[in-house]
Amino acid sequence: MSTINPAYEDFRDETTALRKRLIAFARSVPIGIWVAAIIVLAFVVAAVAPGLLETQNPYSLDLVGRLAAPSGAHLFGTDQLGRDVFSRVVAGARQSLLIGVGSTLLALILALILGMLAGLGGRIADAIVSRVIDVAFAFPVLFLALMVVTVYGANVASTLVAVALGTTAGYARMIRGQLIAVRDAGYVEAARVTGHPFSLALFTLGIGNSIIWASGLSFLGLGVPPPAPEWGALLDAGRDYTTIAWWLEVMPGLAIVLLAVSVTVLGRHVQARLEGKIRTNLI
Repeated sequence: MSTINPAYEDFRDETTALRKRLIAFARSVPIGIWVAAIIVLAFVVAAVAPGLLETQNPYSLDLVGRLAAPSGAHLFGTDQLGRDVFSRVVAGARQSLLIGVGSTLLALILALILGMLAGLGGRIADAIVSRVIDVAFAFPVLFLALMVVTVYGANVASTLVAVALGTTAGYARMIRGQLIAVRDAGYVEAARVTGHPFSLALFTLGIGNSIIWASGLSFLGLGVPPPAPEWGALLDAGRDYTTIAWWLEVMPGLAIVLLAVSVTVLGRHVQARLEGKIRTNLI
């Protein structure tokens, strides 16, 4: 008479339970969130391993085939130098995501320092930091970014720093408010519950905003210089051909919008789920 190994039975039960939890989680997530996640994942793959998606060399010139409309040979058409626009959009994902993630992370680090000084440093520190934040808010984000890029030149590093400095004040004000709320509540558990999820959601929501600002700088000719295929630079290079080659503007612009919207949708979904857990834990 054969017997079943108890260890195997436990493993099978755990596997079945895990599968049921994953299925329940998948069904609880709206289809729109899955679409946004797939779009973000596709752009991440493009940034990490562009060779998997590129159909041609993004820097290869073909003056004979310049300004060709989208077709099977060139999914997004070609630009004024005959370069494949689809491959250049894929190649540009790395720089656009690097600037978006890097500038958001740097801005949150600076904002966390300012927010902690204001929220936990006493009245004098709070007053000083609050005035600094108010002064920063008096200058438009684009103006601050333009100042940094003008002084340090147009490149990836200066664009990243410029966008970070331009968005730090908004994050600092939100973090200051969260810390003051936690400090006044006086509960360490509340600080643990509200602090980490807030930072996670704030970081996710900020990436799309940073990508848009970075693309705006490049569109003005003050971001990543050519021939780099950064999305804003692609928009800048194609604006003189809008009437005869619409794809030079539409395709990079579509990439910017899709990624920014998808990241924001995911961020808001994460925020909503975490806030739901917070309310449940505090009841």
